[in-house]
Amino acid sequence: MLKMSLLSRRLELEATKRWPTYNYQKVHKSMVNHKSYITSRKPIIPIDLYRAVRDSHLQGFSGYTKQGLPVIAIGLGLSTFDKASVNYYVQSHIQLNEYRDCVVLPSATKKHGRHIGTCLKILDMTGLKLSALNNIKLLTAISTIDDLNYPEKTDTYYIVNAPYIFSACWKVVKPLLQERTRRKIQVLQGCGRDELLKIMDYGSLPHFCRREGSGSSKHYRNEGTDNCFSLDHAFHQQLYNYINQQALSKESTSPIKQGSMHVDFPEPNPADTEIMKTIQTEFNKLGNMNGLANSLKGVKVNGD
Repeated sequence: MLKMSLLSRRLELEATKRWPTYNYQKVHKSMVNHKSYITSRKPIIPIDLYRAVRDSHLQGFSGYTKQGLPVIAIGLGLSTFDKASVNYYVQSHIQLNEYRDCVVLPSATKKHGRHIGTCLKILDMTGLKLSALNNIKLLTAISTIDDLNYPEKTDTYYIVNAPYIFSACWKVVKPLLQERTRRKIQVLQGCGRDELLKIMDYGSLPHFCRREGSGSSKHYRNEGTDNCFSLDHAFHQQLYNYINQQALSKESTSPIKQGSMHVDFPEPNPADTEIMKTIQTEFNKLGNMNGLANSLKGVKVNGD
């Protein structure tokens, strides 16, 4: 009992230090709920369902920087989140985070002979549309889970292939961000190839950064195994095999059944909620300016 009390107190102190704007009880509840998921190690089956999740939530691994940091690619603009339930997307995202922390980062540490505990992320905004408002609630939930369970795991966020709709919103949202967060975000010109080649070799560039105009949906489909978002890419094959091995190693007499693992979404930081409302307002303004207001009918944000 004493050990548990001391552990709880250490968790509280750590939570207060890392997340001063969060209520500790909420933080602890999120951590407990999240760890119950980790214990389950439940794969997404059948494989066709997992492929659908991968094809509609574009994430991948393209290599390492010259300093040894893993490069995580995210196709934010073309992620539709419309092929499975919300819980599958959250489950898949957590599995990728756990694989990064348990396999990718330790491997990078061993390879480079020094501790590597963070990564960098390249966010491709190709195809970003007003309809992205439909996904804000899910993206906010994923971001909050990351903040509570994986704090300070990303050194820098690079934004590439940003269309006008992103640039217009960024001007308004940027001042609302905390200085610490603002310093981590860099918006690069075009596909960002020239700037990114200063910190990584060509082979580590995500496919959408390798040449101008490469971030199209057509290009994604034609990249084959070079497309780091594809389930056929070596990284996703290794990730899926790892998830299944973890499930098989779990001490249980019950067979693996189809179904997502339910994860209760923690309450977002009030500041994040305000940012989401600002984005919604700017998207609506852009829609009205371009005569696209009708395209926003039926769009719901934060359950409104």
